[in-house]
Amino acid sequence: MLRQLRPVLTNGIALVVAFGVVYLLMQVGVINAYYQDTVAWICIYMVLGVSLNLIVGFTGQFSLGHAGFMALGAYTTALMVRYFPTIWGALGGIVLGAIIAAAIGFLVGLPTLRLRGDYLAIATLGVAEIIRVVMLNMKITGAALGLNSYVRYMTWPWMFIITGLSVVLIANYIRSRPGRESIAVREDEIAAESIGVNTTKAKTMAFVVGAFFGGVAGGMYGAWQYSVAPTSFTFMQSFNILVIVVLGGLGSMSGSIIAAILLGIVQLLLSDYPSIQMIIYSLILIVLMVFRPQGLMGDKELSTIVFQSLLPKRRRPPGDTAEAAEVAS
Repeated sequence: MLRQLRPVLTNGIALVVAFGVVYLLMQVGVINAYYQDTVAWICIYMVLGVSLNLIVGFTGQFSLGHAGFMALGAYTTALMVRYFPTIWGALGGIVLGAIIAAAIGFLVGLPTLRLRGDYLAIATLGVAEIIRVVMLNMKITGAALGLNSYVRYMTWPWMFIITGLSVVLIANYIRSRPGRESIAVREDEIAAESIGVNTTKAKTMAFVVGAFFGGVAGGMYGAWQYSVAPTSFTFMQSFNILVIVVLGGLGSMSGSIIAAILLGIVQLLLSDYPSIQMIIYSLILIVLMVFRPQGLMGDKELSTIVFQSLLPKRRRPPGDTAEAAEVAS
């Protein structure tokens, strides 16, 4: 029972504490309007990182098309708030954009997920570019100018609720049977097929779920920012999301969350030097690959590490062979 409640308790406490701290700092003026943009970007990057980690880290499918799903969610939400300028229009746009992103993910994932490795990465990158170019040439999306809004419909409480809900739902998916099948595919696809796992279905479902929450993150972006333009969804955006996954650790949701926070802080510190941001990102990745190639968290979760440190260690019985060998040495 304790093992089952452990992630729920840890995640719940962490979410409540994080919301309380940030909300208090906003009320007292420590986090002003400028820093609120950084907090919003951290929330968006959390959803993007966790959803891409589901595809890359937990399922083992190398995807570079997440910026395309983000674009679908952002443009859908921006159009919704143009015709329904309320918070409910923004929330409806987020849901609709996520559904559209999931549908496109299904149509794209079913044929392309039969590819592997670099071929899959190139295919997903091509899909993201197709989505961006389509948005670039449609009148309804504002073409190259994009869509502008003079009102911010997304508030911090809603931003936090959507982020927390997204993380919890993805975590529950990973612990479910389809999530376990995705992990089995990552470990050994041939062995997974031999025990009855439909690998194509498992990969497609993970891709669709990841695309859905990529659309959610894009909707959050579209409801928070004052403008949505095609230049925000280039290959560099997909690269930024991939940096979060690799930096935090493939197969670790906690790692993606921590990496999203670090990336937001780095962007804040380098906001006056945009020309060297990619140099810093590259240096971070090089140093990480040299000294900790598995990422900050590896494939471990923060809840596991915390509970292992709090729970008393089991003592071996006197006749245990390992203890006897230790004493003999």
